[in-house]
Amino acid sequence: MIKQIVGVLLCLSLVLVPGFVGEMIPKAAGEEGYELYFLVEEYEDATGGGALSTQWVDLTAEDTQALATGLVEKLLEGPTEEGLKSAIPSGTSLLSLETRGGRAIVDLSASYGSLSGIALTLADYAITLTLTQLPDIHAVEITVRGNQLVYRDQQVFTGRDVLLYTEEDVVGTVTVKLYFLDENGELTPQRQTLELYEGDTQVGAVVTALTDGPTGKELQKVFPERFRVRSVWLEEEVCYVNLSSALLAEAPEMDSGALEKALNAIGKSMCSLGSVSETRFLVDGEFAVTYGGVDISKTYN
Repeated sequence: MIKQIVGVLLCLSLVLVPGFVGEMIPKAAGEEGYELYFLVEEYEDATGGGALSTQWVDLTAEDTQALATGLVEKLLEGPTEEGLKSAIPSGTSLLSLETRGGRAIVDLSASYGSLSGIALTLADYAITLTLTQLPDIHAVEITVRGNQLVYRDQQVFTGRDVLLYTEEDVVGTVTVKLYFLDENGELTPQRQTLELYEGDTQVGAVVTALTDGPTGKELQKVFPERFRVRSVWLEEEVCYVNLSSALLAEAPEMDSGALEKALNAIGKSMCSLGSVSETRFLVDGEFAVTYGGVDISKTYN
């Protein structure tokens, strides 16, 4: 079954921004498997590359990396549904795929390097949307024979990068002080106004913004390379930040000092929200005393 994501044409003027308007469509009752993203032939014209739609595929694997590899290989095989075509050039092969702390690094053969402009944008987005539906993959980096394509405006993509929201899609905003690292490695606040879309929460938006990093070049990201938050929610003005014990096993080299700054940044940033009176950390849904050698028994307020 083809599930239509959007019904608008892309134009060359949209090369530098996400190229289509739409939203992720959930699986229908009884459907299993994963979505592969392809171009819709009927939406082509001389100035556009076409919109993206999905085709379901049944796939199982032992771990996230194997599953991600299988999805990309299926994507490279092309669609079997009528009305769809691949955004990726014929003959492109997967050289390697590595998952590293929530990021999938996809290395493709030279054929992929023949893409440019809107065609490259669509191909990047097709791969990104296919992989970020996996809960352990939040960002995708795509290289060609081990090298980045220098003419891209960005090298790492997330699902939110791909979806282009209009002003009408914004259901609210929240102004917050986000804490990042200055040139001396000290936590420094940066005031940002975050846009909230349907389904977003303020605390979730804060985690996303901290993950994305600061605006401008004066400050640096506070999250270590492989750090991520498992989940976050708000109950009666208390923000609960749930961390994963598996992350520590995946990244045993993570410095406790850097981890402590990341957790402090989360606590301070959350408490700058008017809706949050204090922040507490959990590990796998349970209260804990330490996390990676860092004391998380205290509350932030």
